[in-house]
Amino acid sequence: MATRHVVQMSGGIGSFHAADRVKAKHGTDNLVLLFADTLTEDEDLYRFMDDASAHLGVAPTIVKDGRTPFEVFFDVKWLGNSRLAPCSKHLKQVPCRRWMTEHCDPADTIAYVGFDHAEKRRLPGTVAGWSPWQVEFPMCDEPHWSKDRMLDECRALGIAVPRLYELGYEHNNCGGLCVRAGREQWLLTLETFPERYAYAEELEEKFRITHDKDVAILTETRAGVKYPLTLAELRRRHEAGLVRRRKKARQPPLFDTAAACY
Repeated sequence: MATRHVVQMSGGIGSFHAADRVKAKHGTDNLVLLFADTLTEDEDLYRFMDDASAHLGVAPTIVKDGRTPFEVFFDVKWLGNSRLAPCSKHLKQVPCRRWMTEHCDPADTIAYVGFDHAEKRRLPGTVAGWSPWQVEFPMCDEPHWSKDRMLDECRALGIAVPRLYELGYEHNNCGGLCVRAGREQWLLTLETFPERYAYAEELEEKFRITHDKDVAILTETRAGVKYPLTLAELRRRHEAGLVRRRKKARQPPLFDTAAACY
């Protein structure tokens, strides 16, 4: 039986290029683009998925839990943060694994994840998590590309990169509301999508009240001790000019053909 190649498509640039490398090596007859929708994605992620799928010649296979991240937090009584994010488990890992269990035999299936060579620390856990399926990481193979190179290569194909990258985000997930992100990204969301920030701030405060817990998505360290830093407090400090985002510009395009497609 032919091997089935299942790429875990996140809507990010790494998983797109991973899929492109799998296509170049194995073709598209047994290629699956498995996308788990968290229902809080940026609108442009879906446009990018359409463009990426058209380029790859394979329609995406979409799975979903049906809840949003904050709905998961209330259900499991745990507010997601950079240390532990139950949303990732319930909205991505579980639906994808359920689909794999129903449709794929580990004996003739390879799963692919878009981590690159700079994320090798994440590989062992991912391999263990996907057992008994074999897992490969095409972007860890040569040629090694930086995130900026991946974006340039995408432009060179005539595909507009996801707008969150253009706005300064490092990842194209959860519409800029990823609880694993740090203070810098939340400040970026406050400045760029204030309505999304307000949505997360309101639900964080509702969680704190509902469960009577002094918890927050973010933390800060004072005198060597970690304390919760609520989104409301971060916003107040930003409005008072006490905290500012360290703006980072993306490097210029790496080669002329990419620049021409920008």
